Amino acid sequence: MPRLTDARKELRRAQIAEAAVRCFGRNGLERTSIADITAESGLSAGSIYAHYLNKAHLVRAAAREVLAERDDVIGEYAADDAPPGPDELLARLVAAIDPAEARVGVQVWGEATTDPAIRDIVVDMTGRMRAMLHDCLTAWLVKVEHHEPVEARERAASLAHRVMALYQAELLYTALRSAAEEPAS
Repeated sequence: MPRLTDARKELRRAQIAEAAVRCFGRNGLERTSIADITAESGLSAGSIYAHYLNKAHLVRAAAREVLAERDDVIGEYAADDAPPGPDELLARLVAAIDPAEARVGVQVWGEATTDPAIRDIVVDMTGRMRAMLHDCLTAWLVKVEHHEPVEARERAASLAHRVMALYQAELLYTALRSAAEEPAS
């Protein structure tokens, strides 16, 4: 039996994670089974379990995949000669919200209140996202607003917190709006 290359393994993992996000968005975390993800991905249950131990690991992978996309984009913003300020950064983030991902995100937040493994994922992902926002806003304060780096880092902390809170509110709004707009099954 041929072995998968590392690149092929990563593609397979991404395929499974994307199928999981679609299932979670459609059925909810609790009502999505590995069998659902198997059917959605077109892979065998054995293949799913070869890459992920359980549903919590799939949730973690899906969250990391979404965060990696945000990291790339926010990193590009920070590297610009004129990074976006708080309002523009929030506007860009909100414009990029995918309704299915927003629904999954809100479900994950709900699960985090009762499942310690999911709570750890949410705390980690939220902290990472806030750190990315902090770096981008620090760059804006230094490059555009001409603050000293130390002062900029201090000021960026409260700005990043507010941008993060507003972004999460928009995720919730999008999740609720998109769920209400879908036809009943």
